[in-house]
Amino acid sequence: MNLLNVEFAVIGGSGTLSSDFPLGAEAEDVKILADDLEFETPYGLSPAFRLFSVGDKQVLTCKMHGWRSGVNRADASRQVFWALREAGVKQIISEGGVGSVNHLLDPRDFIIPNDYLDLSVRKDVGLEGKYLLVMRDALCPEMRRTLLDTTKQHFDGRIFSRGVYAVTDGRHFESPAEISMMRGHADIVGQSMCPEVYLAREIGACYAGLYFVVNYGEGIVKDWSHQDLHDIFYNDAPMISRIILDTIRTLSAKGICECNDLRKETLLKGIYNK
Repeated sequence: MNLLNVEFAVIGGSGTLSSDFPLGAEAEDVKILADDLEFETPYGLSPAFRLFSVGDKQVLTCKMHGWRSGVNRADASRQVFWALREAGVKQIISEGGVGSVNHLLDPRDFIIPNDYLDLSVRKDVGLEGKYLLVMRDALCPEMRRTLLDTTKQHFDGRIFSRGVYAVTDGRHFESPAEISMMRGHADIVGQSMCPEVYLAREIGACYAGLYFVVNYGEGIVKDWSHQDLHDIFYNDAPMISRIILDTIRTLSAKGICECNDLRKETLLKGIYNK
């Protein structure tokens, strides 16, 4: 893959899908540099990427985590992160809509989680397996702080600076019994953070996410409506796009966190190739 060294990436989710990110933000310093970029990877043809600049920073982005018909989600994630690694990406922002598990959370609350609970079956999703991945501070503290500060500038509702994201496989929503099982262990539930958080650490990139509560988990507070979900997805996407772009403007190209120190050489050298 012949790309310039691109430091930043945005893995788009449902929060920006309707706004043709980053165009929905209508920002004067945003320029589309290339569209529909696809790359041959060891895991199949990648999803289409867009390369754009915001100010003097270049950013790669893809829609809906690379998920698409005919490609399983594990391979989609591998394709995305293989491409990001080859491009030299070092800071990744993910976004999406999530359901509430904590009964104190309401739709249109923002949460910037600091930890996760992997309830998916997509656990063995990596690239070469050359590294021991220490998952302490898996969500980059520096990026989380910047996301929090930026979100406060654009949103006067409730913003939570920490929380636990429970990851399920989908594509369906969770049952009331599943939500009940998670209560006390997680605050929000979604389908995207894992394996992305593992793959980000494997490629040596910082990773953090901005998540918008779009529905109550089943059995939490009250039933949610499809119309409410529709309104959130279409009405709030430009705001989420502006938050992410401002975060990239603020972040330094070289972070000052310790994320990369938590990727170690594997001790299983007889099993994995060097």
